[in-house]
Amino acid sequence: MSRHRRLLSAVTAVALVLATGGATVALMSGSAASASGATTPLATTAGCGRAPGLASGSHTIQSSGQNRSYILRLPDNYNNNHAYRLIFGFHWNGGTANDVDSGGSSGYPWSYYGIRALSNNSTIFVAPQGLGNGWANSGGQDLTFVDDMVRQLESSLCIDTAQLFSMGFSYGGGMSYAIACARANVFRGVAVYSGGQLSGCTGGTQPIAYLGLHGLRDNVLSISMGRSLRDTFVRANGCTAQNPPEPAQGSLNHIVTNYSGCRAGYPVAWAAFDSGHTPGPVDGTADTMAPGERSWTRPVVWAFFSQFDSTTPTPTPTPTPTSTPSGSVQQIVGTPSGRCVDLPGSNSSNGTQAQLWDCGSQSSQRWTYTSGKQLMVFGNKCLDASGQGTSNGTKAVIWDCNGQANQQWNVSANGTITGVQSGLCLDADGAATANGTKLILWSCNGGANQQWSLRG
Repeated sequence: MSRHRRLLSAVTAVALVLATGGATVALMSGSAASASGATTPLATTAGCGRAPGLASGSHTIQSSGQNRSYILRLPDNYNNNHAYRLIFGFHWNGGTANDVDSGGSSGYPWSYYGIRALSNNSTIFVAPQGLGNGWANSGGQDLTFVDDMVRQLESSLCIDTAQLFSMGFSYGGGMSYAIACARANVFRGVAVYSGGQLSGCTGGTQPIAYLGLHGLRDNVLSISMGRSLRDTFVRANGCTAQNPPEPAQGSLNHIVTNYSGCRAGYPVAWAAFDSGHTPGPVDGTADTMAPGERSWTRPVVWAFFSQFDSTTPTPTPTPTPTSTPSGSVQQIVGTPSGRCVDLPGSNSSNGTQAQLWDCGSQSSQRWTYTSGKQLMVFGNKCLDASGQGTSNGTKAVIWDCNGQANQQWNVSANGTITGVQSGLCLDADGAATANGTKLILWSCNGGANQQWSLRG
């Protein structure tokens, strides 16, 4: 079956293929790691200097009490005294490890999204197989699977521990994003092709090199989802926030933007293209059967991964939560809306749900962050998770201050306000920005509607 037919047959939730592309702007420059100053030297793995304990082909491993499998590709003339870059390639929903490894109807030129051919035998590649051909990561079991594979590979082969990377399309992009969130201390960087938050995000506050690629007309996982994933690491990497240029619909081209101001060695790049849900857009065409090996994504992703050397930059410290001094009286302003957290009609009754409203001088918008992590308004009312709720959609209301955990909040330097009890983020319902938008609690996802600033 052709690569494109496989993808089209798997479209049930998160996989499909289209193709298009265009002019690349400002491709990644130089070696980000070499410009970082302080570095950590390469750590050799136990497999270095020994006969390889694994060969190219399919392998089975026990993980979380289950038999899991992956396909391994070693470079030709593998040298056990050379530490290799390691790249994981995750398949889409309904796809398989074999689809990624084989390259489908395009064969070797599209193997591992076309990166294997460009690597010129400099890299070890792994294609893991998802449970039910997906990456739900239930209970973190797919992250554990990744941990187990890394452990086995490093004990059996000579791997450069400073150069582990992950990439994937659609569901595989979601899994690569989950790795970026939870394993930034293990992986050097990720490339997320048309992904969404499908496999969770535990963490998302540590820097990691991040490349996002997404189509303007993606009707499976909207480009707004891709922007949200990207912005998680714009913040974590300390980059200067911006709205990067994107091509016009109908242009059939693409634009790659490198963010400025990022921590040395931790770049963020964004590749937007005028097409739909695809890992292999081709310049000047929307032909869904266009061969992936003609896609501009191949050199862009390879350039992003191969810019790093065998040292790991020492990141500047991650900002600590609760940068707001206790006792200060401030407004809480939604980043995308520019509107303030407010109580309708300045209502001080217990159970009044908080909302967005034009910022003004009213007392219902003056919040005091206390030493007990409470957000107090009117002098005696506290922002409260209604009914001590800990599920998505719980209303953010006010109630008599009582010191309970559902009235405690972490006001973080990364722009989020999270409930101590639930771990959920304060969220503008439906990502709306209009006056009267209700505030709720929702799983933290890096969305702009979960970003807040405080001002006096």
